[in-house]
Amino acid sequence: MMTKKIICNQQRRSFLKLSGLLGLGAASAALLPTTHAEAVLFGPKEYKVSSTRLSMGSFLSITAIHSSRDEAENAIGLAWEEIDRLGKLLSRHDSSTPVSHLNSTGFLHKAPPEVLEVVARSLYYHRQTGGAFDITVKPLVDLFKERFAAGATPSDAEISALLPRVGSEQIRFAAGDISFARQGMGITLDGIAPGYIVDRVSALLVDKGITNHLINCSGDIRTSGTAAKGKPWSVAIQDPAKQKAYPEVLAMATGAISTSGSYEVFYDREKMFHHIVNPHTGHSPRLATSVTVKGFSVMDVDALATGIMVMSPAEGVRFADSQPGCECFVVGQDGGFKKSASWNRLV
Repeated sequence: MMTKKIICNQQRRSFLKLSGLLGLGAASAALLPTTHAEAVLFGPKEYKVSSTRLSMGSFLSITAIHSSRDEAENAIGLAWEEIDRLGKLLSRHDSSTPVSHLNSTGFLHKAPPEVLEVVARSLYYHRQTGGAFDITVKPLVDLFKERFAAGATPSDAEISALLPRVGSEQIRFAAGDISFARQGMGITLDGIAPGYIVDRVSALLVDKGITNHLINCSGDIRTSGTAAKGKPWSVAIQDPAKQKAYPEVLAMATGAISTSGSYEVFYDREKMFHHIVNPHTGHSPRLATSVTVKGFSVMDVDALATGIMVMSPAEGVRFADSQPGCECFVVGQDGGFKKSASWNRLV
C-alpha cells in the first residue's frame, strides 16, 4: 500500500486556499462531509480500519491494523475526540480558543498545558533555526489573506510596516501566563500544532493496544509498527509538479515525517505569496518548492520542515545535518534535489 503525502490533493488544495482567503478553520469542517471508518479484512485475524475527515482546516486520516475491528474502530473514535479537543485549544481560527484569546488581547492567563507545551517548543525551534521558524508571522499571513481576498497584492511598504510585530523573542512566559511584549502581535501554530496533535493521537492509539497504525495530517505523518501483513508502511514524497513522479518512496516502521511546500497553500497564481513566510523579510521563500524532514517526533519534524523551507536548500541541508536524528530532502525551484548526509539510508 502506498500512502501519498497529500490525500485528495486537488480537493485539499482548493479547500485550504479558500480557508486561507476566508479565514475558515476547524469550525468549517462541520460544513463538509465526513468519511466514516472503512474496514478491510486481510486475513482471519487482521483488519485494516481507516477513517478520514477534516480537522483544523486539513484532511486528517487514521489507518489502523488490528486483529479486532471493533477495538480498532473504538480506538479511532477516541482518537477523533482527542483531535477535536486539541483543535479547540490550538486553533487560531475559532474565536473561542485560548490561542485566539491571546491573539485578540495580547495576554493569556493560566494557559492550558497543551498550549504552553506547543508554544514553548515553538520558541525552542525559533532559536535552533536562527529565527527561520517563527510562530509570530500571523500579522503577515493576515495581510496576505486580506489583500488577495480584495484582489490586490501586498506592497513592500505594508509588509515592512508589520515586521516590528514579528519576532518570537517578544513572547513572554510568566507563571503559566503568555503575553506579547508588543502590540499588534499574533501567533499561528499551523506549522507545529498539527504535528503535535498527530503525536498525541499516536500515543493514544498505542495506549489502546493499536500499535500498528499510520496517521496523516496533510503531510505530517506518524507511522507505528507495520502495515497489513507485516509489511513496512510505504510513504511517498509528493511531487511538487503533481505529475505523480514521486521523488522518493520510503519504507517506514515507527517514525515521523513531514513535508512543507509552496504548492500546498498559496494566495496568487505565481505562488510568490504562500502560507510559509520568512520572518526576516516578510515575504514567502522561493528557493525551494518542498522540504521533507524525517525524525522521531511529528511535532519536531513539522516545525523543522517549515523552518528549513525558509532557508536556502544548501543551508537547510547543512542545518539538518547538524541536528541529531534529523534528515531532510529538499526539492529546489529548478526541480533539483538536495539531501542530508544520512538521507540515503532511509530509501
